[in-house]
Amino acid sequence: MSEVEKIPADMPTVTPHLVCRNAAEAIEFYKKAFGAVELVRMAVPDGSGKLMHAMIRIGDTKIMLVDEFPEHGSFGPQDLPSSPVTLHCYVEDVDAAYQRAVDAGAAAQMPPADMFWGDRYGVLRDPFGHSWSLATHIRDVPPEEAIEASKTAMNCPELVQ
Repeated sequence: MSEVEKIPADMPTVTPHLVCRNAAEAIEFYKKAFGAVELVRMAVPDGSGKLMHAMIRIGDTKIMLVDEFPEHGSFGPQDLPSSPVTLHCYVEDVDAAYQRAVDAGAAAQMPPADMFWGDRYGVLRDPFGHSWSLATHIRDVPPEEAIEASKTAMNCPELVQ
């Protein structure tokens, strides 16, 4: 038997794995909102249409998805007031990407704006409860400048490095 790679060559060390209420609908949303490409779809063989595993790619990032399985303690974030995790995505044009996601059904949380750390940045929540931040890098900011600017932006002059 030949030796297999312990970490597959086409997989990063860390891969987001989202639990979604109706993962098949989530895949279609991610295609419309973020230009996702579907790589794998494995349905539960009981005819329910639920997915036991799926994988999409957005840009250079692979994301795994699965349906909720409450009987196994697997829940998506839709019933939470907000997601405890945000997926951060750099894009060429944050304003266009943000609008595309909103047009596809995402809820606007914070429209894109120029930020003190050098990104034009916005936040939204997808229809499946997941939080996304979108950004386009617009200028390089030295760490010292970002720290000083954060004190003003956060209205906390007492912040120290």
